[in-house]
Amino acid sequence: MEFKDYYKILGVERTATADDIRSAYRKLARKYHPDVSKERGAEARFKEIGEAYEVLQDPEKRVAYDQLGNRWREGQEFTPPPDWGAGFEFTQGGSSPTEAADFSDFFSTLFGNFSRHAESARARGEDHHAKIFISLEDAFHGGTHTLTLRAPQVNAQGRVVLRERSLNVQIPKGVREGQHIRLAGQGTPGIKGTSAGDLYLEIHFHPHPLYQVQGRDLSLSLPIAPWEAALGATAKAPTPTGVVEVKIPPRSQSGRKLRLKGRGIPGEPAGDLYLVLEVVLPSADSERAQEIYHTMARELAFNPRQALGV
Repeated sequence: MEFKDYYKILGVERTATADDIRSAYRKLARKYHPDVSKERGAEARFKEIGEAYEVLQDPEKRVAYDQLGNRWREGQEFTPPPDWGAGFEFTQGGSSPTEAADFSDFFSTLFGNFSRHAESARARGEDHHAKIFISLEDAFHGGTHTLTLRAPQVNAQGRVVLRERSLNVQIPKGVREGQHIRLAGQGTPGIKGTSAGDLYLEIHFHPHPLYQVQGRDLSLSLPIAPWEAALGATAKAPTPTGVVEVKIPPRSQSGRKLRLKGRGIPGEPAGDLYLVLEVVLPSADSERAQEIYHTMARELAFNPRQALGV
């Protein structure tokens, strides 16, 4: 996917005001409108200009786009960071799905979740949305967390700035990846006595050094020695709630899964923890170790490539 430099497309600086952006867009839109332009590729250029304006004229989209920084150049390969959009408050107003479909994959990847609210919904304050990251341990224990969220607004000079606010949020025990926590009345204030909107926090987990998460289930790669795999053994394994002892069945191979029921993320029912066995070979870094390997090579009738027919 190619990176789009929306400022370059409109021919404005990153410090441009809302008026600067509007003026640049109107000038270019008149020049490249396919109904009047004689320029080659005018229709494609017109769509590109419209996409850039859709982002830069919207304070929320613009401040989110600006967080990507200026590390990329137009046309370079681009992949959004894993924590893209984390900690930002959005009302999710903007282009409709039909309008967004006319834009590039780059736009859809970054702003595909922005959708226009129905006008009837504006009788109350708008709902806000934010993505937050918590530790996997928080899902096991829950508790109150202080979160700092940033929201864009246009200052008196017409420039987009970020305002911050801190909230104490109760993270429920057993929360799942992708789950939403609703904070009533924490969205946009209502007009003429109507109720305020709500704030929806979308939960994501920080990458964990040990566990992979899928729903409520967890998986852990458990290293075992060759003799433990061949003969069976009792081995210690970490879990999010403490170390346990597990039985390694004889003749185990790398990739075999052992299921620890109910050791995943709490819930009704709780998830499971899967231990994926990984046979690890000792290093032949001493004469004695090399002697043992030579003995195995002589005395064990073993061909690891037999299934390949060689």
